[in-house]
Amino acid sequence: MSLLTSYEPSATESDRIKVWYRFVPREGWLPQDTEGLWATRLSEDTAKVENAPFLQDGVAEGEIVRFVTDADGLHWSQERVEASGNCTVRVLPVPSGPLGRSARAVHERLAPFGLGGEVFSEEFPLVAVTVPADADLGGIKALLARGQEEGWWYFEVSCVTEAWRNA
Repeated sequence: MSLLTSYEPSATESDRIKVWYRFVPREGWLPQDTEGLWATRLSEDTAKVENAPFLQDGVAEGEIVRFVTDADGLHWSQERVEASGNCTVRVLPVPSGPLGRSARAVHERLAPFGLGGEVFSEEFPLVAVTVPADADLGGIKALLARGQEEGWWYFEVSCVTEAWRNA
C-alpha cells in the first residue's frame, strides 16, 4: 500500500516530481511501505525535497537527494546528497486529551514558533512539521515535551540535527 502526500510545491510543472521511499512498516503504525515526497528536480538524478514526510525517517524538507528512475518512471531515493539543517517532527493529538483530535489545535500551539505542517487526514490527524535550522529549537523541544506530559499529543522526531540534539 502506498501513500501520496497532498502538498504541491511552487516549481514549474516539468521540475516537480515525486521522490519515493520504501521502508518496512512499523508494527502498530500505518500499514504503508512507501511514501512519495514532492521534490524539485535539480538534475537528471537529484532533487530537493519540498515537504515533510509522514512516515519516512531520516529526511527533512529542503534536503537534496539522489534518486534512480525505474522502468515505470518512479523516482526512488538512493541517498541524501546534502542535508538541509532542518528537522522533521510528527505530532499526533491524543483523542481523549484537551486538544481532542484537532490538527488545528496542534497548529495553534506550534504557530508562535513560526511552524506549520501538513495533516495526514481528518481521520488520522497526524501533523508532519518541518523545524527550520534557525528556529528556537530549545523552545520547540520544551513545548513538545510539555504537550506530551500534559496529554495534548504524542510526538516523535524523525530527522534531527546536532543542533537539535544540543538544544
